Amino acid sequence: MRRHRIPLAVLIALVVSALPAQPQLPRPLPSLREQAEIQQKWLQLRLDRHLPELMRREQAAMWVIPMREYNEDPVFSSLVAPTTFAARRRTIFVFFDRGADKGIERLALGGSSQGGVYEALRDTTRVNAELWGRAQWDLLRRVIEARDPSTIAVNISHTHAFSDGLSAGEWEQLQESLGERYRSRVVRKDRLALDLIALRIEEMEPVYRGLMQTAHQIIATAFSSAVITPGKTTTDDVVWWMRQTTHDLGLGTWFQPSVDIQRPGQKVSDQAPTVIERGDVLHCDFGVVGMGLHTDTQHMAYVLRAGERAAPAGLVAALRKGQQLQEIVLKEISAGGTGNEVLRRSLAAMRLAGIDGTVYSHPVGEHGHGAGPLIGLWDRQEGVPGRGDLPVDPMTWYSIELQATSPVPEWGGQKVRMALEEDVMLDSHGVATWVNGRQESFLLVN
Repeated sequence: MRRHRIPLAVLIALVVSALPAQPQLPRPLPSLREQAEIQQKWLQLRLDRHLPELMRREQAAMWVIPMREYNEDPVFSSLVAPTTFAARRRTIFVFFDRGADKGIERLALGGSSQGGVYEALRDTTRVNAELWGRAQWDLLRRVIEARDPSTIAVNISHTHAFSDGLSAGEWEQLQESLGERYRSRVVRKDRLALDLIALRIEEMEPVYRGLMQTAHQIIATAFSSAVITPGKTTTDDVVWWMRQTTHDLGLGTWFQPSVDIQRPGQKVSDQAPTVIERGDVLHCDFGVVGMGLHTDTQHMAYVLRAGERAAPAGLVAALRKGQQLQEIVLKEISAGGTGNEVLRRSLAAMRLAGIDGTVYSHPVGEHGHGAGPLIGLWDRQEGVPGRGDLPVDPMTWYSIELQATSPVPEWGGQKVRMALEEDVMLDSHGVATWVNGRQESFLLVN
């Protein structure tokens, strides 16, 4: 029997045609060229505003950050132009505090000036040659000797991944270049890289609000009759619709979205694709990426039964418990303190309000699970040593992530979990506000 091969283009067309129809959503970002211009201004402003304050607070006279192509330090993306995607061969960034009057000197030993942000040093022994090998380390030694810093900060940390970017090979060569005199001046300053990554600037806020609006629009459309046909559409169909729509809007995502189901009298796996039925409670976890900024959102939906116009009262009350816990954490995060202190106060207020829940909130921004203090983990409600001991600082962003579980009378007392997640911005006074509001009621699927 002769077998006919189906062309790849036809297979792709068949797969795409099987997905739910694509409702049109507005593209949230300008052209790539305009995005790069905006991000370049952000880079300049962050280094001008935040770097001097951070280095002086940490008593770091010099900060040295060596890295090689495709093995970049986590702080790399906070230090380079939006048109730079990897370190050039080897790049060594050097920051030197020349005092309050002259400010922070910014040098790049290898790589470019990043649009004029750094003074890029080249190989002076060869015409139009880049620094290479031993010559690069020799130049670094001369740079250090000429400035004679009292301390030299490096990115080595046992606690924070964002502060542990100095690879073993680079560290060994750096020590050799420093010699005994300057090796004794090396200090590990976890919060230099950590806080530079975490701190936001006001100029980023309009873009982030636009991204959050788009994330909410995608979820609202995904959890509607535009995408879901009860009894036919699977959770996997909705996940891939969200992925495809995100891509078509010129955005990325930092994790595979998820859609899961709770239904009366039945435990539904959150792993296997499941057909969505009337009466189901739906939950999604979804994040978009644009212009180097990440969102993180979890919303709830209800699939109406025949004749229903709203979710059952017991489910509405359960959602309200989750919203009440959101309000508690929003208040406590604005009050300041460390991540562990915010967690402890939030859980105490939660118990006083009679809510059965957990809090596992985190920084967000340049990464989905960002630099800064953890406010609990789902399995660490007693606090997170080290990573939870950092302070909640002004001008940082957080994803308030939590869940509240309540018995629902209409489901025979079955417990239903309302997992919610919304992003907030802390202003210069440390007061937190929702980036784009929050989910106030169930999304309804007809």
